Amino acid sequence: MTLSDAVAHLSPHRWARANRLLIRKALAEFAHERLITPEAVRNADGDNTGDGGKKGEYAVRSDDGLTRYRFTATRHALDHWQVDAESITRSRDDEELPLAALDFFIELKKSLGLSDEVLPVYLEEISSTLSGTCYKLTKPQLTSPELARSGFQEIETGMTEGHPCFVANNGRLGFGIHEYLSYAPETASPVRLVWLAAHRSRAAFTAGVGIEYESFLRDELGKETVDRFHGVLRDLDLDPADYLFIPVHPWQWWNKLTVTFAAEVAQQHLVCLGEGDDEYLAQQSIRTFFNKSEPEKHYVKTALSVINMGFMRGLSAAYMEATPAINDWLAQLIENDPVLRSTGLSIIRERAAVGYRHLEYEAATDRYSPYRKMLAALWRESPVPSLQDGESLATMASLVHVDHDGSSIAAALIDRSGLTPVEWLRRYLKAYLTPLLHSFYAYDLVFMPHGENVILVLKDGVVERAIYKDIAEEIAVMDPDAVLPPTVERLRVDVPEDKKLLSIFTDVFDCFFRFLAANLAGEGVIEEDDFWRTVADCVRDYQASAPELADKFRQYDMFAPEFALSCLNRLQLRDNEQMVDLSDPAGALQLVGTLKNPIAGL
Repeated sequence: MTLSDAVAHLSPHRWARANRLLIRKALAEFAHERLITPEAVRNADGDNTGDGGKKGEYAVRSDDGLTRYRFTATRHALDHWQVDAESITRSRDDEELPLAALDFFIELKKSLGLSDEVLPVYLEEISSTLSGTCYKLTKPQLTSPELARSGFQEIETGMTEGHPCFVANNGRLGFGIHEYLSYAPETASPVRLVWLAAHRSRAAFTAGVGIEYESFLRDELGKETVDRFHGVLRDLDLDPADYLFIPVHPWQWWNKLTVTFAAEVAQQHLVCLGEGDDEYLAQQSIRTFFNKSEPEKHYVKTALSVINMGFMRGLSAAYMEATPAINDWLAQLIENDPVLRSTGLSIIRERAAVGYRHLEYEAATDRYSPYRKMLAALWRESPVPSLQDGESLATMASLVHVDHDGSSIAAALIDRSGLTPVEWLRRYLKAYLTPLLHSFYAYDLVFMPHGENVILVLKDGVVERAIYKDIAEEIAVMDPDAVLPPTVERLRVDVPEDKKLLSIFTDVFDCFFRFLAANLAGEGVIEEDDFWRTVADCVRDYQASAPELADKFRQYDMFAPEFALSCLNRLQLRDNEQMVDLSDPAGALQLVGTLKNPIAGL
């Protein structure tokens, strides 16, 4: 690659397009989070309501009042703004100006609560996100119907948006352009992981029931590779029995471990063994890899000291120790529960984990420090072996992917299924929402069920069942009196009563269904009221099936008139390197007013 090839995607017309798309999202999501208040612009006939599916014209002014953004938008349930990207204009002193995302954030710095410290770093994340969009615009423009018929990994790498709520959702601070082209999921570049030998005095391997280290490693790496790596150690007069193998993201090796862990390498506590033979594809979560060479093998999730969407994406060695046990516990709970079994729910377990403890950094930091999260990995089951004839996989995030013609993958799947939109939605909700409701009401158990954490099993466009993933770091038990095994105790969290149901209202309704409902309504697939009525029917059907939980249904009312608006961008705008205090996640929430519950009264 030549120097100029590295930036060939950064052309004027792509940059202009990327800026328009990002400002569209910023206007929509910041209006939703009440950081900005668009003013209705009256048309000649005086009609300008963007409510109820009608388009209206709006304006947003800069902090100094001199720059004006005008656009048309339709307002939907949950105060969702569907902004027309092509309608956006920017003017100052009656002079029209080009749309420039970096200027947008500077012009609205005060409104957005961007501090002098956060602003430049946030602008860097925005620049990275824009650059990523430019790269995506160079790829063949597959339509949603084409993607809907594609394979699991083609869908994973073919998506263009990332997290639907976060505006700066592809920051990846730490990646240079060469690394972006090598490791970003949308580039679909095959990656070979770096393998290290870690001395057992500082490393630990834990695994689920029935897994033993040596045989597991041979299954994952192959006997020839294991023998080759053992030979590297013996050539250094080191005993392979004294070491554990750890897979490492290549970026982490080149940029962190070779420098930050120099003492460990020098003392042969860590030994570089070389690359493995299998090729992997980065997933939307960027630090998790799917085995392209042998799809039935495990995913590998690695530590990656890159800032992306409000966090350093490391992995804690201490957390890894309990990870397999937590996964086994949850798998057993699902297996023993007839309601969860009836929905077809499964999890892809994190079956084994390995972590390395740098004793000096541990002595110098608290348990939440990124310095404790630089060297660890886990192995997660692949969903591929569980497929039956005719079934395929798609990340749930793909349902809200919209192609360049404005068509969504969800609409394409509905069309392909031959079902009515309501019937298709009913089957999807039984697979996805019913297990979340039952876990909450029966066990006080909550997930982080955003689109990237759920895989859908499809057959002829119909959702057959759901697979939840990213278990050990994302689930929680909110019952202070729950009886939990000692290895699972860390799942217990203390959440105020009035915030518990936000695990459904925020994570499911506001952060996913809000987009899905608006897209399908905008495409004319299903009226918004019919969408939410189908959601309400799903909740009622579940509640009718579990009369023994009636008291809890009253205590935590899914049909309450309103719920608190929990704002994700506000977290990132406040502190884009550590947007949640991990010692008090509920206390870190940014709650601003309320939203009308779209299923209340239905």
